[in-house]
Amino acid sequence: MSIKVITVSREFGSGGRTIGRLVAERLGWSFYDREIVNAVAQKSGFAEKFIEENGEYANVNSSLLFNLSVGAGAENGVLSLYDEIFNAQSQIIRDAAEKGNCVIVGRCADFILSDRDDCLNVFIYSDTESRKKRIIEVYGENNKPIEKRIRDKDKRRKVYYKSFTGGKWGEMKNYHLAMDSGRIGLEKCADMIVEAVK
Repeated sequence: MSIKVITVSREFGSGGRTIGRLVAERLGWSFYDREIVNAVAQKSGFAEKFIEENGEYANVNSSLLFNLSVGAGAENGVLSLYDEIFNAQSQIIRDAAEKGNCVIVGRCADFILSDRDDCLNVFIYSDTESRKKRIIEVYGENNKPIEKRIRDKDKRRKVYYKSFTGGKWGEMKNYHLAMDSGRIGLEKCADMIVEAVK
């Protein structure tokens, strides 16, 4: 079966979002990233900022981390807010995949669409120095050391993924392609993904 959906999972600062957008542009496909946040906000009534902060990342500074990681508390409603966001995102991702010809960034899309055989799941990673440079260029500096920003963001993604999928974020067997954007470059990564689809 031909590929109709590409999911892009990525390390923070690896350029995965940019690569996904480039792929969508080159194929003439729809692109879903921020669009999912907007759609969930409309569907759920939650603020976009809240969804953006909690729709792909676990809050590792709260006691919720423990509940998320061990699955405790769901029966008494501790996870209801997170479940609601995840369920809304899942439906939007499934609807987008059903329409086909789209690139979806993050939000456990590889897991959510794991029953489809028309998906190409990609993981983008990079060396620390390339990630640090890109983060400064794209997001700028703040009062948190860059290494801590990388560790925190990736940790939150790992916990979130584990919480809702039971799987391990970044584990290569979950993906068809894993690419080092620091070595290959964003443009070339996009070219290789497009070629894999064709």
